[in-house]
Amino acid sequence: MASQPSEKQQGESAEQKKAYPPNNIFIGKKPLMVYALSAQLQLSSYPEVILRARGRAISRAVDVAEVLVNRIGKDVYKVDKISIGTEEVGEGDQKRNVSTIEIVVKKKQ
Repeated sequence: MASQPSEKQQGESAEQKKAYPPNNIFIGKKPLMVYALSAQLQLSSYPEVILRARGRAISRAVDVAEVLVNRIGKDVYKVDKISIGTEEVGEGDQKRNVSTIEIVVKKKQ
């Protein structure tokens, strides 16, 4: 009889538990083309895709958007909106600010 792991044991924070639409892509450590192809796949089903990244992954998110717009979907996709912000991460003495970015890529009309 194994007990169910608690939320902290599973490593889920309040940010990860938010329900995001399927057209949101969170950029991390995977290779650039994995995210670019995933975005292209989402754009075949949705009119727009939102690339989200924090910290060091911001530069990769920008690269994904550029590859998607200029190489994969030349004359098909465009960057619609870019939002930047700051998010507090950690608790107590470990609190720190982390930069965030959201890049909205849409199909051209």
